[in-house]
Amino acid sequence: MTTTTLETAGGVKVVKPTVASHIRDYWGRVRGGDLGSLPAVLGLVVLVLIFGTARSETFFSAGNFANLFNQAAGVTMIAMGLIFILLLGEIDLSAGFGAGVCGAVMAILLTEKGYSQPVSLAAALVTGMVMGTVLGLLVAKVGIPSFVVTLAAFLAFQGVLLNLLGEGKNISIPDGWIKSLNKDSLSVTWSWTLAIGAVLIFAAVQLMRYRGRAARGLVTDPMGIILLRIAGLAALLLTATAILTQERAINTAIASLKGVPIAAPVIGGFLVLWTFVLGRTTYGRHVYAVGGNAEAARRAGIPVDRIRISVFVIGSFMAAVGGVMLVSRAGSVDPNTGGSTILLSAVGAAVIGGTSLFGGKGKVIHAVIGGAVIAVIAVIDNGMFLMDFSSGIRYMFTGVILLIAAGVDALARRRSAASR
Repeated sequence: MTTTTLETAGGVKVVKPTVASHIRDYWGRVRGGDLGSLPAVLGLVVLVLIFGTARSETFFSAGNFANLFNQAAGVTMIAMGLIFILLLGEIDLSAGFGAGVCGAVMAILLTEKGYSQPVSLAAALVTGMVMGTVLGLLVAKVGIPSFVVTLAAFLAFQGVLLNLLGEGKNISIPDGWIKSLNKDSLSVTWSWTLAIGAVLIFAAVQLMRYRGRAARGLVTDPMGIILLRIAGLAALLLTATAILTQERAINTAIASLKGVPIAAPVIGGFLVLWTFVLGRTTYGRHVYAVGGNAEAARRAGIPVDRIRISVFVIGSFMAAVGGVMLVSRAGSVDPNTGGSTILLSAVGAAVIGGTSLFGGKGKVIHAVIGGAVIAVIAVIDNGMFLMDFSSGIRYMFTGVILLIAAGVDALARRRSAASR
């Protein structure tokens, strides 16, 4: 079977992969240990099928599907920021309570100080960036290991949160678009408009990229693979939109509840932004280079310290965004905001999605996929509670899932190293 064809581009012979060779190359990478998000996707499918079969009357409902977006939003945002830090082989143990501090700053400015929503939101985001700058400087310039710095920050931010809230106060945020971010839904019209628009934009980008690379005589993905990507995204988004635009209200006489949760396009927007930054900019290439081999990157002229500082700034910025989403969903902030299992879930989302704990390997989409797995696990945990499973069994289940994810990462790296 022919796997490649030869074309002449400007007098130069170019190897053009076919669909068959593309699939075979991908399978070869998987066998070599480059699993990416495959385990997470398969795990997500298995979890959905198992628990969906056990509780099909509620698990596959439109209301439960919409709730997954709201439940995963805060953790997914924090996980997106952690991707940048993990790419350098570093860790941020303070991201959870950092999110809580930023959420508290926003809530206090909104309620007690009387500032507008845009100003309060901006202050929360700037607070996150300042915290990230301090953490990055301590790691990059002072040379303190990130584990130690962020462990200290974990305790410090918890103390700051307690002081801001007066040792236990609960601050409810007023109604407005900030409160709607992780609670309300788009209209049916806007839901379909955004879904169709996203598919068209993705298709245009894919086809323009194909045309541009072909015009320069560069190797391109087979057109069949590109069309499959477009069709796959279209099927995913349009099916999800069709489900989410169904009526979800329990009592339609009181209010109607239809449309895609606002959290979904917010997650999608940050996914596109950070995917572009990591995949299409010089900065992104530098992050991967430093994560792969910091000394080699330094000798190549890459400002390693600045890259280290910047990833902590991005991580804390996204923790602030996550804090906003957590406060929006709860409608308030309290001393537990960002605490409990938020950090564990965020790190778990990044690792389960396919990002390596050892640096150099990961994508922003891994946070989204892992966030979906974490959200499903949370729903399963709630279901296990309703089915009278003990707290011990539920914690053991979650721990085993996270341990399996870390084990898959370690085994994949070992296999990848052995195949070189």
